[in-house]
Amino acid sequence: MNTLLIALIRALRRHRWLCLLGCAFVLSSLGNGLTQVVVFGQLLRWQASPATLTLAYMLATLPGFLGSIWGEYLCRKISPLRILILCEVLGMLALILPLYGLLWHNIPALLAVQSAEALFSGMSFPALALLLKRGLSADELPAATAMETLIFASQVLLGTGIGILLFDVISSLALLAIDALSFAASAALLAFSAAFFHGEQQPAADTASPSSRLRWHHCSPLQRRSILLLPALAAVGSPAMALLPAVAQQMRPVDAAGLALPLLFARSLGQLCGPLLLNADQLRRYAGSNGRLLFCLVLFLSGYFLLPLLGRWPVAGLGLIFGAHLASNVVFALGTFGVLRYFEAEQVATASAMAWRGQVLIAAVATGCAGLLAEGIGAASALYSVSLVSLAGVAILLRRYRE
Repeated sequence: MNTLLIALIRALRRHRWLCLLGCAFVLSSLGNGLTQVVVFGQLLRWQASPATLTLAYMLATLPGFLGSIWGEYLCRKISPLRILILCEVLGMLALILPLYGLLWHNIPALLAVQSAEALFSGMSFPALALLLKRGLSADELPAATAMETLIFASQVLLGTGIGILLFDVISSLALLAIDALSFAASAALLAFSAAFFHGEQQPAADTASPSSRLRWHHCSPLQRRSILLLPALAAVGSPAMALLPAVAQQMRPVDAAGLALPLLFARSLGQLCGPLLLNADQLRRYAGSNGRLLFCLVLFLSGYFLLPLLGRWPVAGLGLIFGAHLASNVVFALGTFGVLRYFEAEQVATASAMAWRGQVLIAAVATGCAGLLAEGIGAASALYSVSLVSLAGVAILLRRYRE
């Protein structure tokens, strides 16, 4: 079976710039994961409230809305590779915020770095999609989907794994130093990859014709569906992921960090493994199947719904979260493939930015509702309430834009 993993390996053998890009984002993911471990680990050590933990998750997504607007604009001015390099450099400079927070016991500073990283992620998302669209042929788009999935999943997988192992072994300041080195090395690899990139490197003309400028009312139902898949996933997934540290705190009040951080690692491992096993030749059919998409979302929620019931069996909880994100990231991969497949090169940056903005807005609303409810009725009850309402809304949306 021609899986996405096999398609990615073939593309990596053919394109040296793609190898360098992948290595760069693996290093960048190390930095992002370490930042997440430092922030959430310290908040849990300082006995932060469930609302603060949920706010930390929201701040890790909401500024991406503004970042995607900037990224879409920059794609019309400079090459996407330069945008990606800029984001890595800015990510390294943003580590001043958690450094200040650790030295002065300042929670707002820890939350601020979440906002900064979200802003830069929003800037890089349309640039990455445009770079892959220009550099790979139509037959290689499954490999592009696999690469975006790999980048998304490893964003916390590698860093979270290393961070969990080192969090109680070395100081948080040392983790931040490793974090900074990873961003610097990533920027260097991205700059080196420019010498091997043979695709169309120039930015899209800012004076593009109206027909090439993407507008929602000009999109076909299939294009709209492709854009909406990521926001739909955010509606169902964001409340559960945002409440995960608070649920862990409710399950194990004495040592919440000892449970929450392994759960974050299991989440990321599932995000990585699930989509790479998809059949690359069947992506279009999978993306058009409402039944498959809803089944994946139901599996995701089932894992999170059962988690609070397994307080005495943490290993079983890790398995549930791993399985939940095996399912959810299948939806992510199909949404990413749809944007790359059904939009032209001059439109893909805008389409990616639209999907990202929708994802950020929906995640912010759903997460905010979940955080407010968690203060009043508890994290587990808030998880059940918001997630079920979101799932019903997604079912209606998929029926409205069915292929």
